[in-house]
Amino acid sequence: METTHRTHICRLSNHSQVKEALDTHAWSASTLWNVANYHAQQVWDDTGEIPDEAALKHELKDHPTYNGLHSQSSQNVLEELSEADSSWFGSDDDRDNPPGYRKQNYYDAEGNRVHEEHPRSTVTWKPSAIRHDTDNNRFRLSKGANHKSSPRAHEYILAEYDAPPEVTLENIQQIRAVWQSRKGRWELHVVCEHELAAESPGDTVAGVDLGICNPATVAFPDDAVVYPGNRLREDKHYFTREEYQTEGGDGPSQKAEWAREKLSRRKTQFLHALTRDIVERCVSHEVGTLVIGDPSGVDEAEWGRHGNKRLDNWAYKRTMNLLDYKARDRGIEMERRDERGTSSTCSVCGFEDGECRVERGLWKCGRCGVVAHGDVNGADNIRQKTLPVTPPLEDSSNGCVAQPRIIQCDQTRGFEPRDSVDGVTP
Repeated sequence: METTHRTHICRLSNHSQVKEALDTHAWSASTLWNVANYHAQQVWDDTGEIPDEAALKHELKDHPTYNGLHSQSSQNVLEELSEADSSWFGSDDDRDNPPGYRKQNYYDAEGNRVHEEHPRSTVTWKPSAIRHDTDNNRFRLSKGANHKSSPRAHEYILAEYDAPPEVTLENIQQIRAVWQSRKGRWELHVVCEHELAAESPGDTVAGVDLGICNPATVAFPDDAVVYPGNRLREDKHYFTREEYQTEGGDGPSQKAEWAREKLSRRKTQFLHALTRDIVERCVSHEVGTLVIGDPSGVDEAEWGRHGNKRLDNWAYKRTMNLLDYKARDRGIEMERRDERGTSSTCSVCGFEDGECRVERGLWKCGRCGVVAHGDVNGADNIRQKTLPVTPPLEDSSNGCVAQPRIIQCDQTRGFEPRDSVDGVTP
């Protein structure tokens, strides 16, 4: 049976008892990161090559900082650094920087640096370092040797948790202790493996076109919906302005950090609500296969200063991943297809012409004359990529392909159809 991984956020009910132990392990993780980062930079300077994770583990396994965490937790830190190094090395963007050191400076009221310390890094425990007491809702998380009374002592962090309602924590793959600076407390992110037992809602095929102005457009055989990104852009404008206006001369102020974190949470909430609404509509339309246009590679081209900035803020990979796991959870198979040509081809007659997009949002075929919403036309072309025969959307000349439903995002109510005008709902 197919399985998937889910992350469940658990509140620590004995936070005051475990905070100090989690703090020391988090600082140990930061120290190990910095030591490994320094070693990687030295190797880079000497040889022009970045050591991979195997080389980092071999070189640092006997270093004193390696024993600040359980062995597999230390390995996870080195794996994260190796992945960050590889991502930077493989980037062709000159603006990207190599992984930095994890440290934080503290200043007095006059702007003088008082001291520096390591921030609290996320600490990961893997199955061999976890014991789960299901009767009492407790985890036993193995300590690093440096934090035990003796290196071979069987000592652990006893973390009592409150799981989300209706969630059973089983088949645990890893536990991450994550520091929430806004709340000033730790929380546990528990990754579990779950079986996907849901049956397919039907045999219908739907297509999804991802975009920047409209984060998603969905085409069904007899319907089409557009999700504008107004809310996302408003949040980006407001909180970015708040961050810049309150930025301190010696680093981000507390309000600037708040604005940055708030924007991140708003974006996460938006993407979860968006993908959840798409999947629920797929279920109601009895969709068994969801075809999504994969724009991978578009961010490798040069689009100018303004275009590159918009692409940097486009979370299309994250959207695809969220759609993937939410769809599979409801029994819907998801396929990723190359979206090239879908915006310049008529979804009704197949005529291809890059000049058919008259203006923003308006698409008119130069051969059959069909008038369509540009993103819906692209989404329907994506939908047809898996069909042996390519029937167009019903009544596509003046129906849903030309006037799709607009689903707006409300901060409190989530996604809902735009208010009707003069008794007509778009």
